Amino acid sequence: MIVVTAPTGHIGRQVVRNLLDRGAPVRVIARDPSRLPPESRDRLDVVPGSHADADVVAKAFAGADAVFWLVPPDPRAGSVTAAYVDFTRSACEAFTSQGVSRVVGVSALGRGTAVAGQAGLVTASLAMDDLITGTGVSYRALTMPSFMDNILRQVEALRNRGVFVAPIAGDRKFPSCATRDIAAVATDLLLDEFWSGPGSVPVLGPEDLSYDDMAAVMSEVLARPIRFQRISGEDLRAGLLGRGMSEPMAQATLEMWQAKDAGLDNAEPRTPQATTPTTFRQWCEDVLRPAVLA
Repeated sequence: MIVVTAPTGHIGRQVVRNLLDRGAPVRVIARDPSRLPPESRDRLDVVPGSHADADVVAKAFAGADAVFWLVPPDPRAGSVTAAYVDFTRSACEAFTSQGVSRVVGVSALGRGTAVAGQAGLVTASLAMDDLITGTGVSYRALTMPSFMDNILRQVEALRNRGVFVAPIAGDRKFPSCATRDIAAVATDLLLDEFWSGPGSVPVLGPEDLSYDDMAAVMSEVLARPIRFQRISGEDLRAGLLGRGMSEPMAQATLEMWQAKDAGLDNAEPRTPQATTPTTFRQWCEDVLRPAVLA
């Protein structure tokens, strides 16, 4: 039995589909089971509730061999520690009490870098990894740069103004990955019974691109001019607060971007094992173009 958390999100729903396609028994923890894809709902063992809840995770992890662990975004959290580390505490107790063998979790690049301790959301993700590792469960942290799919948050600006923004230098090249590739790596690890102990698995996509590079690709795929615009950190922070994000989470998001602009995502060496197949151009053709033209 494999348990998938956050099964209706970008990554989780693809992990669920991959596991079902490969004949695995799947249990999911879902706050709102009605959001599960209708075509797969009848094939899933569904535990309603939050995976921050001790009773919910104890029930879901009972008899489970492996768990896919993903902390959902909590833009209104009172602290970044509460959003990542405290959220994960009940699960860590259940990993031990229910005898879970293996856990695959979504984390971030940056461990061991000079800026890792001041990287906001990333710093909290790494602390979450340490908490899980401390339980003694066999753990693989998927360490990722920014997701290509995060650009979907700016679809309206791309559609109406031909622009997307971030508080980072437009010519800084860095890795980025597609959520489909994250899900594929996670699926393989969840089904593989022959690894043990702690470790990390970088997921770097196939190439390093800058946002200026991405704008050029988007312009070609969308057949319209697209440009990248750098915004200030304070503009980012103000925009997040204006959309209802708590002050601590807005600050943690800003710190993450500042660390990325200082090279956080560039420290991991690119190896064949860390390189995943979906190019940014392919992602734009398959995912971004339909979203912008909808």
